[in-house]
Amino acid sequence: LRGLLYICSNVGKYLASSSFFHFQVYRRGLQAIPLSVDLWLHYIAFLRENQDNSDGEAESRIRAAYEHAVLAAGTDFRSDRLWEAYINWETEQEKLANVTAVYDRILGIPTQLYSQHFQRFKDHVQNGNPKHFLSEEEFVQLRLELAAANKPTVEGEEEAPSEELPPGTEDLPDPAKRVTEIENMRHKVIEARQEIFNHNEHEVSKRWAFEEGIKRPYFHVKALEKTQLSNWREYLDFELENGTPERVVVLFERCLIACALYEEFWIKYAKYLESYSTEGVRHVYKKACTIHLPKKANIHFLWAAFEEQQGNIEEARGILKSLEESVPGLAMVRLRRVSLERRHGNLDEAETLLRDAIQNGKNATESSFYSVKLARQLLKVQRSIGKARKVLLEAIEKDETSPKLYLNLLELEYSGDVQQNEAEILACFDRAINSSMQLESRITFSQRKVDFLEDFGSDINVLVAAYEQHQKLLKEQDSSKRKAENGSQEPDSKRQRVDDASGASGQVAPDMQANHGYNYNNWYQYGQYQYNQYYPPPPT
Repeated sequence: LRGLLYICSNVGKYLASSSFFHFQVYRRGLQAIPLSVDLWLHYIAFLRENQDNSDGEAESRIRAAYEHAVLAAGTDFRSDRLWEAYINWETEQEKLANVTAVYDRILGIPTQLYSQHFQRFKDHVQNGNPKHFLSEEEFVQLRLELAAANKPTVEGEEEAPSEELPPGTEDLPDPAKRVTEIENMRHKVIEARQEIFNHNEHEVSKRWAFEEGIKRPYFHVKALEKTQLSNWREYLDFELENGTPERVVVLFERCLIACALYEEFWIKYAKYLESYSTEGVRHVYKKACTIHLPKKANIHFLWAAFEEQQGNIEEARGILKSLEESVPGLAMVRLRRVSLERRHGNLDEAETLLRDAIQNGKNATESSFYSVKLARQLLKVQRSIGKARKVLLEAIEKDETSPKLYLNLLELEYSGDVQQNEAEILACFDRAINSSMQLESRITFSQRKVDFLEDFGSDINVLVAAYEQHQKLLKEQDSSKRKAENGSQEPDSKRQRVDDASGASGQVAPDMQANHGYNYNNWYQYGQYQYNQYYPPPPT
């Protein structure tokens, strides 16, 4: 704000078309900060200093500017100076009826100086003549009411006080009656506004504690204290429950000056406006994402989702692409772009985005992550098991230590007929067991291979070989633990913890997660089967 005022006050005077420059700067400033009372007052002062009185419309233009100002910022709790400036200007123009009309509006708005406004209104009434500070309609109506109240009534007779009164706002001929009428009118005018004031005072009392809690109403890059944020949240909740839509909007606008860097308030504002104005929601999202929060992902996602709901697919696409350019490498952004294309049938574009992410991944882990996503799309959406298998096999060649790749390859093979796919499934198990993964992960895959053969295997020789292979891995693990206990080395599981198979088991078919509780030593005792345990001795 100070920067805008500096420009208008100092830079503009050096330009050839200074008035036009001032006007444009003020207009742009007021569009950006419509709640700034200071900016409105400076703008109106500029108009008054540079007005053209030759066309007779200068007064109307200034009044229109004040009306625009109070409509934009007049419901702000701290807008008192703007209302006072409007009242003082109308007083200077000697339009006392207009002054009363302005007071009638401010007396019903909860502001910081509400009591002072009422006192000044009473002074305005006591020091003026009712026919000057009231509109003609109100004056005539009030005169009729007073005349009817003061004239004695006769039962069965209808009163016609208006016939004894002068027309319009003309004075009564009797000076004593004229003075009495003026005093009675003043009393009635104040009495009528007293009820409005009392109600407004009650509304102010509800908000006073919240207003007192606002210690920094202006914008600053420094973070707000937790108590300040909590006060804004509670104030907004109160106004949402008790206030009018106009007051709610104004409070949100005030809040988003001080809390411009907190996306929760932008999101709350946009959600509130969804019931009132699509363009209003769009304006809130655009202002938040393009000015204050260009690198906050969540509010960009909500904006893109909103535009997609409105059918603006290109706009949603542009929002996500712009965010990815601002925050490159953020996986959720790329996945949101992929899901957008998939929802609208652009499967080739979705596949291209994922392949590009695989190719440009910062490391093998990131590329493997996108490979899994692409394989799942090819399998589940595009129904291309061959292409999905190829993607996973290529990923495994580049990252042999990722359990998730093997698990997803197993899920792919399990998606078909397990008996027909037995060879492919066993090949996948063998690829994992013989890889350079951590020993702990390889033992898990070995165990699941035995489970698979127990449940679906067709060859006992393959099952026995799997048992033997599993026991070798267990011995290797025991040996490693003993060496660690003797202090010669640490087991692999402590040297490096990676995502083991159990961490990704949620992506594996249910068949792979069952029957993990076999006691293999009952079947296998260091290389020798205990047949008598399972078969009775031959008869003698």
